[in-house]
Amino acid sequence: MAYLHVFPRRRVIGVLLFLVAVTCIVIFLRTEHGAYLLKYANDTIRPTTSTKPPHPRYKPTPTYTPAPITDPFPLLATSTPPPVPRWNQPRENLHRDYGLPVAPPLLIGFTRSWPLLLQAVVSYITAGWPPSQIFVVENTGVHGANADGKLTLQNPFFLDHRALRSLGINVVRTPVLLSFAQLQNFFLSLSYERGWPYYFWSHMDVLVLSYEDGFDGAMPPYHDPGYKTVYELCCSALAEARRIGGEGEDGEGRPRWGLRFFSYDHLALVNPAAYEDVGGWDTLIPYYYTDCDMHSRLNMARWSMENQRAGIVVDVSTVLSDLLVLYRVPGISPSFTDPNPPPPVKRAANDSGEMSSGQGDVAASAEAKDGGGKGEEDENLKSWRAILHTSDAMFHYKNGPRGRNMWQTAQHGGQGEAFHYDAAGFAEGVEVITEAGKEVYRRKWGHRGCDLITGAGLNISDQWQVKKDWR
Repeated sequence: MAYLHVFPRRRVIGVLLFLVAVTCIVIFLRTEHGAYLLKYANDTIRPTTSTKPPHPRYKPTPTYTPAPITDPFPLLATSTPPPVPRWNQPRENLHRDYGLPVAPPLLIGFTRSWPLLLQAVVSYITAGWPPSQIFVVENTGVHGANADGKLTLQNPFFLDHRALRSLGINVVRTPVLLSFAQLQNFFLSLSYERGWPYYFWSHMDVLVLSYEDGFDGAMPPYHDPGYKTVYELCCSALAEARRIGGEGEDGEGRPRWGLRFFSYDHLALVNPAAYEDVGGWDTLIPYYYTDCDMHSRLNMARWSMENQRAGIVVDVSTVLSDLLVLYRVPGISPSFTDPNPPPPVKRAANDSGEMSSGQGDVAASAEAKDGGGKGEEDENLKSWRAILHTSDAMFHYKNGPRGRNMWQTAQHGGQGEAFHYDAAGFAEGVEVITEAGKEVYRRKWGHRGCDLITGAGLNISDQWQVKKDWR
């Protein structure tokens, strides 16, 4: 053929290969990776047209910063706390009355907001829980900075070891900052190290009261024989769980006892054997939905979880203005303060951010206001009802339109102190990994809700084995 004389065969093959290579390059550059490579090359070799160095673009400065938080229990700085109300003082070795081989410990994890933790601890103590059996687990990531007194009150991770010691509380420190799921596994690890066959754990954003006015006709008020504090009722519930649940399924086929909830997991009783049996908490689901994951696996493995009542455990985001009110010191009326109040234009409280027991988003019930219609009653019950009424207002304040977890961003200080971390950045970072954990949960179970058993028919062996059930 004539054109072969013009273009020898080898030259034709070379041209064809060249055209194929060019075509492949063009196709590659149209892909995401190719576009990134082009942008990188362009940014690298582009000549600098300005002599000014690059400068970051900063976020706008917040227009409102809450006032510094205050110490809700300043008395601890100068003296020992008052005595616990006489009727709530725990009997020595009370747990033995219920056949318990070990006094049940109460673990309370702490990361941020010292005032809320202090309120929780003091409320447990004044409600009757032995201080020696309360363990605050410092999960701040600041190592020994708090123990050495290197952080100040406005630092979000501040924890006053001296104050806790004066209350008789134990402090255990995590080696590094842990997520919620990791902290739960750390609790389990403590049970192994210390030989605890069971333990209670509590959230730190709670206010706890015993049933000092009696309980549904089943228990008399504080001044009558047979009255039991929240601690004694918890010991009773633990003894009953061990008696009925045993270490395996009983003759009637009832599940082994795993968990007991008192106001869901705001206060919970744990059988470590149950957690071990299902592999512990999934640390790849660090925050929200990790409880759905764990509790579903316990159900699948036939470990019982039951709701019980042992006291009033209130979910709160605000702090009593003076914790001495929990000791029933005469002359102190209960009021509460938001450690992270809204901007002034949105605030319904007075200028100081302090709210009396009559303020807040909900009115007290007529029963709470008039003492349950009992007419005259002693001063001890009056003071208890005043605290109960205030705690009810605190609960509704937390569950108002601002959101439940605003308390976590109340403190913004600590700049220049050991292991300082930007408070807003920490909150945003937790939100990011929380969302990532939700996605892990969805991929692990192929389901988006907490109803893994009733809504998806899943078994414990189905983890990471099923396709998603939504479009």
